[in-house]
Amino acid sequence: MTFNNVRLGIAPIAWTNDDMPDLGAENTFEQCVSEMALAGFKGTEIGNKYPKDPAVLKKALDLRGLQVCNAWFSSFLTTEDYDKVEAEFIKHITFLKAMGAKVVGIAEQGHSIQGLDKPVFDDKYVMNDAEWDRLLDGCNRLGKVAKDMGISLTYHHHMGTVVQTEAEVDRLMEGTDPELFSLLFDSGHFAYCGADYLAVLQKYAKRIKHVHLKDIRPEMVKKVKDEHLSFLQGVRLGAFTVPGDGAIDFRPIFERLCDSGYEGWVLVEAEQDPAKANPLEYAIKARKYIREVSGL
Repeated sequence: MTFNNVRLGIAPIAWTNDDMPDLGAENTFEQCVSEMALAGFKGTEIGNKYPKDPAVLKKALDLRGLQVCNAWFSSFLTTEDYDKVEAEFIKHITFLKAMGAKVVGIAEQGHSIQGLDKPVFDDKYVMNDAEWDRLLDGCNRLGKVAKDMGISLTYHHHMGTVVQTEAEVDRLMEGTDPELFSLLFDSGHFAYCGADYLAVLQKYAKRIKHVHLKDIRPEMVKKVKDEHLSFLQGVRLGAFTVPGDGAIDFRPIFERLCDSGYEGWVLVEAEQDPAKANPLEYAIKARKYIREVSGL
């Protein structure tokens, strides 16, 4: 496989968890980004301990040869006034632009149960047609705002949210403008919900502008489903892990990305309890595996 303009990064969520701050509370920002660089990664997303001042953050990352490639944005297009969402979105991408990022990843949090103590497979909210219309219209409008500011809007499908399943991703992609709206492909979330992630990757290859490389432990996903557990309970149990440590074969994923001419970041993102899965150890394990299966 030969990739052009593809770079490898890792998310800080292995070191400090934004949804459950007790996970990795002892890990500092400096430790996190230093270990990212030590493990051989070049890019990062944004965590809750990162400096908010672009100049301060850029200096810390430049010292370690790291670059910001994306930052999660929680949209509430189905439950809040659009103008309010847009104002927050503009602040968010203004920061990203200052950091040199080219994409932003949004995830609709209206009606989301990802952070609630509710069974993720049983209580996931299903939108009606009017809510779908609001989401699709809002996504296109945010996509135009982002494009005008020089940022590509990508959508992060996610367990526990209104866009979780393959069918929901299909409706989202069919109802949005390819010139304004792209997909953030996350292998782990597709595998977790039982989607055919390779088929989705093939279907939307030309509209994928950011990639999260996440593996799963199927026995833990089964436990979450059978015991009616929440998404966050699944994280604590270890439902997710890094590429090379779970059930997903990433070679075909990289082959499809290569065949489609993908350009951009591929980012290891696997939330675990750092007390059980040492972040540096798992980052090194992921880096070694990715080199073996992709040549990156």
